[in-house]
Amino acid sequence: MMLRVYADRMSQPSRAIVIFCKVNGIDFEEVRIDIVKRQHLSPEFKEINPMGQVPAIVDGRFKLFESHAILSYLSCAFPGVPDHCFLRLSSFVENNGYTLSGLLDTLEADKFYLVTHVLYGRYPADLFTRAKIQSILDWHHSNLRRGASTFVLNRALGPGLGLPLNPQAANEAEKILRASLSKIESLWLKGNAKFLSGNFQPSIADLSLVCEIMQLEVVDEKDRDRILGPHPRILQWIENVKSATSPHFEEVHGFLYKVKARLHSRLANTKRNDTQLSMKPNPKL
Repeated sequence: MMLRVYADRMSQPSRAIVIFCKVNGIDFEEVRIDIVKRQHLSPEFKEINPMGQVPAIVDGRFKLFESHAILSYLSCAFPGVPDHCFLRLSSFVENNGYTLSGLLDTLEADKFYLVTHVLYGRYPADLFTRAKIQSILDWHHSNLRRGASTFVLNRALGPGLGLPLNPQAANEAEKILRASLSKIESLWLKGNAKFLSGNFQPSIADLSLVCEIMQLEVVDEKDRDRILGPHPRILQWIENVKSATSPHFEEVHGFLYKVKARLHSRLANTKRNDTQLSMKPNPKL
């Protein structure tokens, strides 16, 4: 039975799962669960994930939720075929100015090691490297995700989910978000590192964290620039992940960009109307 991925592409973790599957050539069916329509709370979906959250997967009789657990499972359960893996690896090589033989010489690795250990977004077989990636994923939930998702919800997305905007909550979340971005740069993007922990290819941690930060696309441009502008290494890292997962990263984020366009258009109209009202003569004067 084909792997089924239950996702809403407005959900940061959902996008990470879908991108991972596409980049690694995993055959899957994407089942949309519309959060705005509250489909995640339906009895049918809660049979898959009792927590009522996306993403979730069904692989045969096996059900799993929580995005980091899903990414780890997919990395181990779908190792791929070596020839097929080299096709995807060769794409990375060409996009980043390497030759395959030159990359192998630089790494002092044989082809089997390269395929089975450093495939796009894989969960490394090396215990120490895997533990470091897992530590970043664990940190993500209580830091970057807590700050970014709360900030975006209370600055832009709340009304679409039937919630009021809360400027105070947004301000508090921004502090957590800013601190998280600084931690990423100082701990895991030191020097000229292209990806987290100095890896030369993105891991599931890179994909998960960058999808989180991409949610800032829907807030006002001034807010996004104020938060990300002081972090050039974060901005470059985002571009590196986009390039390494091209064309799937941009395709999966297409829905987010459409929501961004609608929200920004609505915001511009509101500002224009406010300006016109302020310029209108007061008949009482």
